[in-house]
Amino acid sequence: MKFVAFTVPSKVQPGRFHIGAVVGENEIADLTPSILPTGLTSEEILRCFDLETNFVEPASEAIALGHVEIFERDEINLSAPVPRPGKMICIGLNYRDHVKESGAEMPKAPLIFSKFVTCVAAANDPILLPIGSDQVDFEAELAVVVGRGAKNIALEDAMNYVFGYTNFNDVSARDMQFADGQWQRGKSCDAFAPFGEFVATKDEIPDPHSLRIQFRLNGEPMQDSNTDQLIFKIPELIEYLSRSITLEPGDIIATGTPPGVGFARKPPVFLKDGDVCEVEIDGLGILRNPVKQNV
Repeated sequence: MKFVAFTVPSKVQPGRFHIGAVVGENEIADLTPSILPTGLTSEEILRCFDLETNFVEPASEAIALGHVEIFERDEINLSAPVPRPGKMICIGLNYRDHVKESGAEMPKAPLIFSKFVTCVAAANDPILLPIGSDQVDFEAELAVVVGRGAKNIALEDAMNYVFGYTNFNDVSARDMQFADGQWQRGKSCDAFAPFGEFVATKDEIPDPHSLRIQFRLNGEPMQDSNTDQLIFKIPELIEYLSRSITLEPGDIIATGTPPGVGFARKPPVFLKDGDVCEVEIDGLGILRNPVKQNV
């Protein structure tokens, strides 16, 4: 199943969202009324990604029985599928071909950084170029949505803690990132974490380590690789992270980017006002975002 979060302009409820499922090329089944007719807060939506609540099964049954309202895509506004994740944990230098491109040494352990929740952006939301940076870069990534809260997860059990997967763009202000000596500011500007359009449940993606991953800038291919190039695969990441960090339902783990990023090109390619970014991963559709200069 492919889950989305959205708002309905004709039913505006400040601070509340609908949760739905993609049921056709341009149709969304609204699953919200079966949970809370007045809509869900971003915190309440997190519970839908908790595998212990078993939300997927009744959602499937409601759709099969026709006990849902169907919206056309042009009737709704998509939000990020997890509007306010508790944590966004990102992995650096996690593709063999990207490590080679960067001229770096092969990492001996996952390189961890985070993004602030104010980075979250939905599909079609603008990526905002921050004042003071002219080296904003793109990074297509496969992101994992955590489905159970836990710590010290065993490697062999790790995939049982995955709810699903989504497209992710780890937007990065390289001038800030490299000047600061650490990555937080350059990775965490507003709207620097677009993801979606939907979260596909784990059963939709039988092998997340064999997916073509692409990035296009204004329609031109810039990144084209496969998740089989991941150095630390999803079970290893979950095991490693959970040793020191309590993972919770709805947390996002962005697994790293393949080669072709802008700063490594000769000459470098950075985002500019009016550009259009597209992340495409097998089975996860296309995440499309325009680029806009912040003022």
